[in-house]
Amino acid sequence: MFRMLVRLMIASALLIGSVALPAEPWATATSRKAAPSFSLDDSEGKTIKLADFQGKVVLLDFWATWCHGCMTEIPWFMEFQGKYKADGLAVIGVSVDDDGWKSVKPFLAERKFNYTIVVGNQDLEKLYSVEAPPVAVLIDRAGKIAETHAGVVEKDSFEKEIKELLREGK
Repeated sequence: MFRMLVRLMIASALLIGSVALPAEPWATATSRKAAPSFSLDDSEGKTIKLADFQGKVVLLDFWATWCHGCMTEIPWFMEFQGKYKADGLAVIGVSVDDDGWKSVKPFLAERKFNYTIVVGNQDLEKLYSVEAPPVAVLIDRAGKIAETHAGVVEKDSFEKEIKELLREGK
C-alpha cells in the first residue's frame, strides 16, 4: 500500500510534464548502454523476451491501471504501434500494478490493445530505474537504450524520436 501511495505521489508530480532522461548525456548510437534483458509472460501465458525483439525499435512502456498519465499515453502508443509496426516498431506494455494480473486482466478485457502486455516485477523496475509510472523507454534496433521518459511524454516530439530510431540502422 505504501509503495502504491509513493508511486501515486510521484506520478502526480510528473503529470506536469515528461522528463526525458537520455541513456547518457549526449548518448549516440555507439555510446548507448544495452537494455536489461527480461523474460515475462503475457496474458495468454506466452513467454515474452526482450531478445526476441532484436532488430526492432522497442517502446517499453511501464504503466499501471490506476495511472492517469498512462491512460493518456496508451492510445498514443496504440496509434504508434499501428502506424510504425511495418517499419519495425514493437510496443511492449509492462504493468507495474502491485496485484499483477488480478487488476490487469479485467483492464485488458475492457480495452482492445494492439500490442503486447506483460506484468513486470520489482527487479525489472529497478533494472530500468522505474520509480513510478508512466515511464517510456525507447530501445534501438541494436537493443540499446536510446531514451527514457519519466512522466507523460509529449506526443509529437516522442513520435519524432521513434521515427529517428526507425531510420537508424536501416
